[in-house]
Amino acid sequence: MTFWEIVLIGVSLAMDAFAVSVCKGLAMKKLSVKNMLIVGLYFGLFQAGMPLLGYLLGSAFREIVEKIDHWIAFGLLVFIGINMIREAGKDEDDASDGRLDVKTMLLLAVATSIDALAVGVTFAFFPVQLYLSVLIIGVITFALSAAGVLIGHRFGRRFSRGAQILGGVILILLGLRILLSDLGVL
Repeated sequence: MTFWEIVLIGVSLAMDAFAVSVCKGLAMKKLSVKNMLIVGLYFGLFQAGMPLLGYLLGSAFREIVEKIDHWIAFGLLVFIGINMIREAGKDEDDASDGRLDVKTMLLLAVATSIDALAVGVTFAFFPVQLYLSVLIIGVITFALSAAGVLIGHRFGRRFSRGAQILGGVILILLGLRILLSDLGVL
């Protein structure tokens, strides 16, 4: 995968965390840099760690599924993308309060990074600079999450749904590109 494909994946994966961060910012009575950093760190670290875990899981089964890896990557990315688009229409009740306690943030960080675990599985089947990819995904998620708190506090929810839809569409298109490339169409 190219650098720009990893950046696109990072942005796409960060959209769930961005949407939740917007809701967090909206619910905060007072905005602070500390709160922006806390949200960014939780989401950035989990979004970076999950692809690494997914890669390790995928590597364990690589030999078994190597002949159909492009179909697996396509299926996972399309499933994640469709799920992101579908969830864009739902209300984020669990993120609608301004609390940043450990339990709340851990649950939100895990919930928003499950799709990154599945993407990490696809990394096991393609030549990818794993640690650079994980770093890029984490940094992008950190930055977008911290910015999401600010945007939510200042502008409200109008951006979160569109961001989730865009992220879903990007993942679907990347999955399609992987499939068509491995089938020799591209």
